[in-house]
Amino acid sequence: MKRAIDSVAGICLLILVIGCAPGNLSTREKRSGVGAAGGATTGGASRTAAAQPGAGAVIGGSLGLVTGVLAGDQLQGQEKRQADPQRQIDANQAESQRQRRDMEKFRRQGEY
Repeated sequence: MKRAIDSVAGICLLILVIGCAPGNLSTREKRSGVGAAGGATTGGASRTAAAQPGAGAVIGGSLGLVTGVLAGDQLQGQEKRQADPQRQIDANQAESQRQRRDMEKFRRQGEY
């Protein structure tokens, strides 16, 4: 029972530390935290039947962390690939607006 309480306290501490991290978490960091917490919970619950919830939480947390990092890395790469074309579109629109302003300025100068 003591180990189960320690495992739950450790998971809560991990969630608290992740939640208090400065700045925004990347997709990879979010997924790794979810994977670690989910794996630790599942591992602890499954090993409770074998009277070793601490070992199950550690093993499950480790496997969940690795899985979460891999999944988060894939999602983060996909987000980046989707964001690159949009950045180029935004840059093109800004350049087009700048050229329109310059043309208007030259027209006004030619009128006087």
